[in-house]
Amino acid sequence: MALDVTTVVGLVAGLLTTISLVPQVAKIWRSKSAKDISLKMFAAFSTGVALWLTYGLLQQEFPMILWNGVSLLLALTIVGMKLKFR
Repeated sequence: MALDVTTVVGLVAGLLTTISLVPQVAKIWRSKSAKDISLKMFAAFSTGVALWLTYGLLQQEFPMILWNGVSLLLALTIVGMKLKFR
């Protein structure tokens, strides 16, 4: 894989948007409460990320595959904790 400017931009953009979910996961885990989280929003978000992951796989775009895969795991973790900590 060549690390051209386009790939680097994709990797950095994906990293920044993906790590934005980490504080939410940590907060829900620490507080054992997800009462302020919208289940519908995270269900829609997870579906969208799954579709972006599929698109990345079809296009063979490593940054999209990597970061949408991680984002999907984080988003589904939030959905799971929302359901668990009702």
